[in-house]
Amino acid sequence: MLKKGSKLNSIVTGSCPKCQNESMYEDKNPLHLTKVLKMNENCGHCGFKYQIEPSFFYGAMYVSYGLNVGVGIAAFIVSFVFFGATIEQSFVAIILTLVVLFPFVLRLSRNLYINMFVSYDPNAGRK
Repeated sequence: MLKKGSKLNSIVTGSCPKCQNESMYEDKNPLHLTKVLKMNENCGHCGFKYQIEPSFFYGAMYVSYGLNVGVGIAAFIVSFVFFGATIEQSFVAIILTLVVLFPFVLRLSRNLYINMFVSYDPNAGRK
């Protein structure tokens, strides 16, 4: 399922979408909030430049919006339908869920966005 060469592997691990040998991020832990979006300039293995064009990752904001809407709907359904919470309690559950998942959604949106444009190349980084 998460074998090298699949888009899912690159999206979940945050590895280079071209060679999938190295993390795109300076710090692999998304819970270090001051470094959550700090990325390497290039892949150390294949040399792929992550910032494909100026302001490339602004498009990831749209992906992030969609992910946050999905997370909010899921939090509402779980709290309201399964736990029988009131509307006000469900609203609090949505807010808390979005705050807790914030760093993961940020990284996931960037990973999804770059993987929409870059495909795996098994020969990347070979001379």
